[in-house]
Amino acid sequence: HNLPPGLEYLSQLDRIIIHQQVELLEAILGTETCSKYEIKNHLGQRVYFAVEENGCFDRNLCSPIRSFTIRIADNSGREVITVNRPLRCNSCWFPCFLQELEVQSPPGTVAGYVVQNWDPFLPKFTIQNESKEDVLKIIGPYATCGCFEDVDFEVKALNEMSTIGKISKYWSGFVNNVFTNTANFGIQVPVDLDVRIKAVMIGACFLIDLMFFENSLDGL
Repeated sequence: HNLPPGLEYLSQLDRIIIHQQVELLEAILGTETCSKYEIKNHLGQRVYFAVEENGCFDRNLCSPIRSFTIRIADNSGREVITVNRPLRCNSCWFPCFLQELEVQSPPGTVAGYVVQNWDPFLPKFTIQNESKEDVLKIIGPYATCGCFEDVDFEVKALNEMSTIGKISKYWSGFVNNVFTNTANFGIQVPVDLDVRIKAVMIGACFLIDLMFFENSLDGL
């Protein structure tokens, strides 16, 4: 009841797959283009389609820390989620200006936030609700190079003791990663998690992709 329009389907999912579409121009010339993603269920059926919006300057000169707006639409073309990321630092040496991302659903109404936490060794984030109250933690590995393996960012309770899910970067092979730099992610969360927080987890997945995998050889 009272779910944001377009998020009803998320209430049925405990696994979300995010697949970045291959851009031919980027693959051939190495020019950074606006990212496009398909968001699917565990059967591979498309649920949403996402498009990144920003300027050419941001994409090519500020690539991993670039500001962006990602608009997520359902299969009817209705925008159901908006993800906003401002230009901020991406270094453990600047703990006062770390990453923060806002997720809206429906567009114009805040659903929650992803806030980077300072840590000298591990990638850490806090998932917050619309009132900026802490809900969950995300803790990544010391090294995000998978070496031919998936890379898991664990979703934990606030005490950081119990794990309730994960965001995984799937290693999908040498040719795919090196020549197209495409991203494939999976989000696993409890099926009864608030759909607004599930939407925020999708935003967290985009942030993790850009921060740790945008310019890497993904698993090599």
